[in-house]
Formats: sequence, structure tokens, C-alpha cells
Amino acid sequence: MFGDYFYHEKIRKCVAIFGRMFNDIYVIRKNSSGGGTSQLKVPLSYAPKRKYLDRINENNDLIDDTKVAIKLPRMSFEITNFAYDASRQLTKTATFNTVGTDLNNRQKFFPPVPYTINFQLNVYAKSQDDALQIVEQILPYFNPQYTVSVKPFYDTNPELKEDVPIMLGGVSFSDDFEGSVGDRRTIIYTLSFNMKVNFYGPKDTRSIIREVHQNLYMLVGDSDREDFQYRLKTTPTPSGVSADSDYGFNLQYLDSAI
Repeated sequence: MFGDYFYHEKIRKCVAIFGRMFNDIYVIRKNSSGGGTSQLKVPLSYAPKRKYLDRINENNDLIDDTKVAIKLPRMSFEITNFAYDASRQLTKTATFNTVGTDLNNRQKFFPPVPYTINFQLNVYAKSQDDALQIVEQILPYFNPQYTVSVKPFYDTNPELKEDVPIMLGGVSFSDDFEGSVGDRRTIIYTLSFNMKVNFYGPKDTRSIIREVHQNLYMLVGDSDREDFQYRLKTTPTPSGVSADSDYGFNLQYLDSAI
């Protein structure tokens, strides 16, 4: 119904870009004198928040249950929503072209469709200090946005780049610890992000315009009648120039009434 098959892996790339931003965060444990005793890299994975809460609350008694509660601190993220962004929509005629597969064709790209992808990053910790170390390593980079340059068509057109703004929408905190002293405590910081993404349709292969004919007319006196003057033919120099070159043009008079 819609045409030929295409798949640019845009959502997959967005998930990889978002995860790459937070996969090198560390927590340092200190002793009473302020010296560092150990350094832990915070694991990151794509998973719903509910899944991790269930794992955290698992029975950690190896005698009654073989499922062991996961270690903290840890982070997870997930996509929560897609929304069309009408404020960034371009006109339908705003196409752009790039080099084709040979000298006789060109790649034509139609205007992308702008969307906002909402991500949710969850930080889990069993102590407030661990959670604050993680959060304070993230907040300074968003004021309120952080822009990443990506290649939307890396395999076929690696020269094309676009900027993807990622905005921090807000930070919320929860500590549901209401049990006894021996119960496991979980502190959760939730950070909401908005990623501005463009979705591209299929690429179209078109021929290269190598010859243009122009008919020029002139008004006669005060009337609305136009008399033919001459016809021009415009061709690039040389005739085999590539799609992204500019070597000038030849003008040739074909017919003239003068």
C-alpha cells in the first residue's frame, strides 16, 4: 500500500544513543575518614521499572528461595511514549539530494516526520549517598538539553549528519522504606528525558538534470502580448560532471527572433 520496503533502524539507534550516554557512571565508596575504599561501575540495562522493583524485592534467602535479589546501585531505562512534534514539521517541498550510485543518478530525500520520544531513566540504590553520586554525574550536562550528532544513514550515506537534542524534563524521588530495620531499603530517582527525533521515509533514486531549455519573451508596448525573443539551452561544463560538483555552465542560443 505505502510502497517499497525500507528500514532505517531509527528507533533502535535512538535507544543505543540514549544508553551510551549513561554507561560509564561510577560510584565511590568511602570510609569514615573520607578516603575511597572501592569504586563500582553502575550497571545499565533496558528494562521496565516494574521488573527491577520485583527483582529487588525478591527473597534473598538461599535456603527458602534460590532467586537472589539484584545488587545495588543499578540503572535502567525505557521508552515511555511517542508524540508527534508539529512545531518542527517542514514543508513537503523541502526535499534534499545527495550523490547517487553513479554519475547518472542522485538520491532524493523527502522531508522527515518529527517526533518526540520520551525516555525514563531509573536510578536504584540502597543508600542516599550512592544515589546522589549518580544523579549529580548526570544533571550538569543538561541545561536543559544535550545535543548529540548522529548519522541517520550510516551504511549508505555516511556523510549526512543531524543534531538530536535530548532534554531533561524533570527529576522525581521516592523512598518507600516503611518496614523493619532488617528489611531491604530501595531509593529510586526517576529522570524524564525528551529526545527530538526525525523519521525518514524511503529514499528515491532520480536522474540528474543535465540540460535545461528556456524560452524568453518580451512584452510589446503597453499591451499584454508577449513576443518570442530566443531560446536558451543550458548544460554543465563538462557534460559528465558529478551530482555534487559545480564547474560552471554553457549557454547556447537555439532559436532567435532578433
